[in-house]
Amino acid sequence: MRTPDLSGRRAFVTGGNRGIGLAAVRALAEAGAAVTFTVRSPAAAAEAQDALGGARAEPVLCDVTDAEALARALAPGFDILVNNAGIIGPIAPLADADPDAWAQNIAINLVGAFRAIRLALPAMLARGGGTVVNLSSGAAHRPMEGWSAYCSGKAGLAMLTRCVAEEYAARGIRAFGFAPGVVDTDMQGAIRASGINPVSRLPRDTLRPPEEPGRAIAFLCTPAADPWAGGEVDIRTPAFREAVGLPALP
Repeated sequence: MRTPDLSGRRAFVTGGNRGIGLAAVRALAEAGAAVTFTVRSPAAAAEAQDALGGARAEPVLCDVTDAEALARALAPGFDILVNNAGIIGPIAPLADADPDAWAQNIAINLVGAFRAIRLALPAMLARGGGTVVNLSSGAAHRPMEGWSAYCSGKAGLAMLTRCVAEEYAARGIRAFGFAPGVVDTDMQGAIRASGINPVSRLPRDTLRPPEEPGRAIAFLCTPAADPWAGGEVDIRTPAFREAVGLPALP
């Protein structure tokens, strides 16, 4: 795979201690960026640092629903923001979904991303530009049984990406909604356990490794990704995979 050059760049990744987030942290650091990533506990920070080895990445304790903690974490200013933090639940039909859990999903998946973007923009604009990558999903564009909160939050996030591009592209802000495909993560484990909708029945050996979206996220932070800026890009798109240097899908 090709390694992009992000030397001298500072990146901020929410939910960077496992899965796609951890893979993105590793890929960004390998490309030369200085990476800060959020975790929700000291134990998660220690586990992530062990997994990263000597990578140039530092964890910060921060829940994206905590506005003050998020403001402190983003205060140094960054060139790259990756909004990866997200949850799948509640997984249930609408009539059975807990309203508080439903609202919490939106608070993390959509409002948390909005807050992070709003806090990151001033420093990016002062530097003349920056990159925002929002983790999207096919669920942003089609309903899935039992996923009303997740689908709604990701649909809102897809529109938020377009709004960022509409308002700030002319000032150097590159915004992407990135759909990573079906990846072998803890979230997919929860989906399989639910038994709801066809995604839960996908064999685990058909899932893609987190390293692929991690590499794709690093690629999106380079000028080579400019043709995809301003909207949604799916990792399964052949032309995009070729540009990143990922193998063709079966």
